[in-house]
Amino acid sequence: MVTREQLHVLGMSSAAIAANLDAGRWQELGVHCIVVHTGPLSEHARWWAAVLESGPRAYIDGESSLVCAGLEHYTPHAIRVTVPRGARVRHRGTGVDIRQTRRWDLEDVVADPVPRSRNPVAAVRACLWARTERQAQLLVTMTVQQGLARVEDIAAAALTVRRDRRRTLLGDLLIDLDGGIGSLSELDVLRGCRERGLPEPDRQALRRTSRGSYFLDFRWKEWAVVVEVDGIHHAWAQNLVADALRHNTLAIEGDIVLRLPVLGLRLCPDEFFAQIEAALRRAGWTPGVAAA
Repeated sequence: MVTREQLHVLGMSSAAIAANLDAGRWQELGVHCIVVHTGPLSEHARWWAAVLESGPRAYIDGESSLVCAGLEHYTPHAIRVTVPRGARVRHRGTGVDIRQTRRWDLEDVVADPVPRSRNPVAAVRACLWARTERQAQLLVTMTVQQGLARVEDIAAAALTVRRDRRRTLLGDLLIDLDGGIGSLSELDVLRGCRERGLPEPDRQALRRTSRGSYFLDFRWKEWAVVVEVDGIHHAWAQNLVADALRHNTLAIEGDIVLRLPVLGLRLCPDEFFAQIEAALRRAGWTPGVAAA
C-alpha cells in the first residue's frame, strides 16, 4: 500500500495510476492510498491507511493503539485515530474514527508498528472514550493483565486529564489494580463485597501450606476464608487437577475454600455473595465488627 504522493515521487503520473486502477490491477483505499494488488488487505495495511488518510500528524490511539501493541482477545469497532485540535482532516474513511484532541503531544507517539500512542496514554484514552463504563474498566484491566503497561505508568498518564466524567472511575480502578486485582472478574468480587458490607479481603494473598506456597485470589486471614475466582482456563485438564489439590490442601489445613466461577458471578452473584457471607459468619465474623 502506497500513497498517490509516493507514487508521484517514484515517477508515476496520475494517468498511469488511473490506468492501473481502471484495469483492475490496483485498488483504491480511501482518497490518498493505493493498494498495488487486488487481494485482501492486512490489518497492518489498514492501520497505515487510517493514519495516511487522516493527515500528516495523525496516529492510531486508544483501544486501536492497544491492539496494535499486541492486546489480545479484543476487537475495536473502528480504527481510532487522533489528530490535533483544529487540524484539517484529509478524509474520514469507512471504519475510521477520528478524534481531535487538545492533548496532542509528539512525546506520546511511538512508531512501532505504525504511528500510535504509547501504551499508558492509549489505555487512559481508551478508558475515557469507551462506550460504557464496563468497557472502560475492561480495557484498562486487560492492558495491565497482559503486561502492556504498568499501573503506575497509566496513573502518570492519567495526570494530564484535568476534567472528564470518567476521571474518578479511572482513579479508583487504578487503585484497585495496584492492590493486586488481576482481572475484571476479581474487581467485581471486591466491589461486590464492598456493596454488601462484607469485610475487605486480602488480594493475591500468599498462603503457606505443607505442600508449598500458593497465591490466592482472595483470603480473609482473620477468619481463614478463601475465595478463588474461576475463569474458563480453570476447566482445562491441567488446571483442574492442580486446583483440586490446592483446594484440598487448604481445606485440610483449616481454610474454608469457596469457588466462584466467572459465569456464576454474571448469572447469580447474590447467591454466591450470600455463601461468602455465610462462610464468614460461621468462621466468627460479625457485621460491623472489624478484624482484630
